[in-house]
Amino acid sequence: MERIQRKPGDLLLVLSQVALIGLGIAVLFSASYPHAQALFQDPYHFLRRQLLWILIGTLAAIIAAQVPLELVRRSIPALVVVAFVLMVLTLVPGVSVPVQGARRWLFLFGISFEPSELVKLAVVLYLASILSKKQDRMDDAVNALLPPLVVVGVFVALTYLQNDFSTAFFILIVSLAMFLVAQVQLLHLVLLSVLVVPLGGVLLFTKTHRVRRLMAFLNPLADPRGSGYQIIASQAALSGGGFWGRGLGKGIKKLGGLPEAHSDFIFAVIGEEAGFLGALFVLLLFVVFAWRGYAVAFRATVSFHRYLAFGLTTLIFLQAILNIAVVAGLVPATGIPLPFFSSGGSSMLVSLTMCGLLVNLSKVSPHSAGRFREYV
Repeated sequence: MERIQRKPGDLLLVLSQVALIGLGIAVLFSASYPHAQALFQDPYHFLRRQLLWILIGTLAAIIAAQVPLELVRRSIPALVVVAFVLMVLTLVPGVSVPVQGARRWLFLFGISFEPSELVKLAVVLYLASILSKKQDRMDDAVNALLPPLVVVGVFVALTYLQNDFSTAFFILIVSLAMFLVAQVQLLHLVLLSVLVVPLGGVLLFTKTHRVRRLMAFLNPLADPRGSGYQIIASQAALSGGGFWGRGLGKGIKKLGGLPEAHSDFIFAVIGEEAGFLGALFVLLLFVVFAWRGYAVAFRATVSFHRYLAFGLTTLIFLQAILNIAVVAGLVPATGIPLPFFSSGGSSMLVSLTMCGLLVNLSKVSPHSAGRFREYV
């Protein structure tokens, strides 16, 4: 029945994805080649690695766009178990190698993988499935709300134990958004927030580097050569680009004045080289992506499809907004990458897989606007 009802996917959704990936490749090369040359004596190091992950991610997206959604749903328990095992392995000495005080990566045959990226996808899939099963019992906090909260809490705790407070908090926010769209009683969410917010505040102040990030956000000039340096440099890059920008490849801050120019702060390179106009264009592409993704969600007649499309769209869009806000100095530094732009194979692979699932969902959604022939 699903095969009979499938339609061509959403054209604008696919075009926004392709445009973001294409721009991401160009910007990443511009942002990374000085660092790659200095570190590896190879200006194409990060570009080649990113292209490899894009190729692998594209294959994953094609599969995700074609596989029956019921099969996806049946595979969710296995995916959750795999994500849990990988997260536990990051905490095992000798299996995971600490990088800058965090145990976020697993290394195998010279390839690194960040399991928390897989956790994001696993949590969204799990919540979409269980919330759709319990949609007629949302007023029962014990039976409907407690089981998914326990699963989310376990993954949030494991992520926090990796010394990754920002990703743990991000997973929690996306989960709460999915609870909200599933029409969990507002009183239950308020009570949950009363418990979570104080706990989050306590955990925030347990690490010195988190306190320094917060202080740098409140007053970066208090320590301009230390904790405030990155924020000052990113804002200088954004303002230095003016309206039109210096031109692609002609940025100055990436040459050494902007730490993590090829990863977490790559949007600052966009602002400097493409100017306000280019930065606005990238932001508008993410808005178009979110518009079409949410359209798929709220057109869906099957609750699992609706919750899944909402969760996937929120995951990518909110991550982009948070990254841009960090670069602009609107929120404290989080370490969350810019989807499709920041260097990172794990993020690219999972993001492209989510894009494939969104295209798949758009094919079964009724009254799809902006369609394309099924090239995938």
